[in-house]
Amino acid sequence: MAQSASPASGAPRLEGDRAALLREFWFYFSENRGAVIGLWIFLFVCAVAVLADVIAPHGPIEQYRDALLKPPFWMEGADPRFLLGTDAVGRDILSRLIHGSRYSLFVGCIVVSGALVVGVILGLIAGYVGGWLDSLIMRVMDIILAFPSLLLALVLVAILDPSLTNAMIAIAIVQQPHYVRLTRAAVLSERNRDYVIAAKVAGARAPRLMFNTILPNCLAPLIVQAALSFSSAILDAAALGFLGMGAQPPTPEWGTMLAEAREFILRAWWVVTMPGLAILITVLAINLMGDGLRDALDPKLKRS
Repeated sequence: MAQSASPASGAPRLEGDRAALLREFWFYFSENRGAVIGLWIFLFVCAVAVLADVIAPHGPIEQYRDALLKPPFWMEGADPRFLLGTDAVGRDILSRLIHGSRYSLFVGCIVVSGALVVGVILGLIAGYVGGWLDSLIMRVMDIILAFPSLLLALVLVAILDPSLTNAMIAIAIVQQPHYVRLTRAAVLSERNRDYVIAAKVAGARAPRLMFNTILPNCLAPLIVQAALSFSSAILDAAALGFLGMGAQPPTPEWGTMLAEAREFILRAWWVVTMPGLAILITVLAINLMGDGLRDALDPKLKRS
């Protein structure tokens, strides 16, 4: 009877372990007040992006020729239809900011996912296989890192053709070496541990050892790097859009909005300030959240 009850009792124990890990993670994460604030801001931006079609008062490219460069609602001469004012062709800035959040989050997700997947695979191969393959992969990553990231992204986009898709590809290539080096370093420190040797003796093949045995123990630094790279991807996409090499007008991407508004800095400050604040707040929130993840996932930083 006792033996038959053990499988049933294993599931609740496993669920209890997961719940304990989640409680421990939230305890250390919530100790960082800035990280909690960043999390709430990030969730708010995500909700705005998902509900953009519902909450945006106007279309992102809809023009009102009778309301050019209208100031925000608290300034004299404002139009009550446009809470944050309008741009030079009469488009509602608030609506464009709301829809632009979709592009920024989409860029961050695609870039981080692509760079993470490819970088982790190359890092696992370099760290586990070693030899000439390790040298080849790492020398290529060193060459990529030798160039200023934005300059290299500009060159790649110029070669591929300016567009949001090509900008995401270029940014993912630029970010990839960080994941490769981080994964390789973690694999080198883990591959000679007892649990890896035991799995190898038990007959586990190289792919299983790399992906099922070693990789789960290397995830903590990768998660932190992914969170910080998310904000870098948003900034790089905005920079490329500002330089005319990313999303093209009339796309309501925040960097492109800045590029279109730069000639109105003195006479219509809100056209430039609003997308700049959107980038600042979003990137700051993600960075604060990344600091909290580092505190919660790095055992060296956990306080007893």
